[in-house]
Amino acid sequence: MLFEVTNQIRVPDLLEGQQWYEKLLGKKPDFIPHEGFVEWEVIPGFWLQLAEGTPSKNSGPFRIGVTDLEATRDLLVQELNIARFEIHSREEVPVKWGTFVDPWGNGVGFYEYHDKKEEEERLNLLYK
Repeated sequence: MLFEVTNQIRVPDLLEGQQWYEKLLGKKPDFIPHEGFVEWEVIPGFWLQLAEGTPSKNSGPFRIGVTDLEATRDLLVQELNIARFEIHSREEVPVKWGTFVDPWGNGVGFYEYHDKKEEEERLNLLYK
């Protein structure tokens, strides 16, 4: 039975990476098991692990669902000084999405459901 997911990305300077990801995720790490490694539980059951090391080429993107993609993008551009990324949408895909890279080349992105009823149902499943 599957019940949790972790995704690990690497940055060459953990303190700098931790500060950047704290801004991205809006909180401090949930778990620091040892030197050179921090973890956030992004949503219940999904852990983002940040490790000190050489970033993997072309890693990611890992994408996080949000309820307002444009507002999230605007905040990230302002707070993290990332380049304004394009938001994509296709008729056959139930979400719109945008992708960018962190300062170390790791792929990161966000997506938003077009159908707000579906979004609400998914949120209810997650937080019931």
